Amino acid sequence: MKISMGATLGYSLVGILVVFVVLAFLMLVIYLMELAFRKKNQQPLPQKSTVDIPIQAIELTKAKGSCGEVCRYDVPDATAAMLMAIVAEKMDAPLNELRFISIREVEDQEK
Repeated sequence: MKISMGATLGYSLVGILVVFVVLAFLMLVIYLMELAFRKKNQQPLPQKSTVDIPIQAIELTKAKGSCGEVCRYDVPDATAAMLMAIVAEKMDAPLNELRFISIREVEDQEK
């Protein structure tokens, strides 16, 4: 059974039209659902006054098991964190049990 070129183009056009009609229908359904939910949620939320809330000072404490600060010499935060994580992994020890005193980049003497 042979199908002519005109029939093939007709089938293609009908298929494309069906896809666009279904997409338009889905857009309509989504738009109607948005309208329904928008009307349902139009009640304004009660506003609390911020005058009644007392301001409390937050005391910064070190993490449990931390051992002080690390002196970094021209090393970015991300690099220092990565080095500490690698050392903790290689030693099979939790990071909070290790104490890092300083981190600095070592330059190669050969050039």
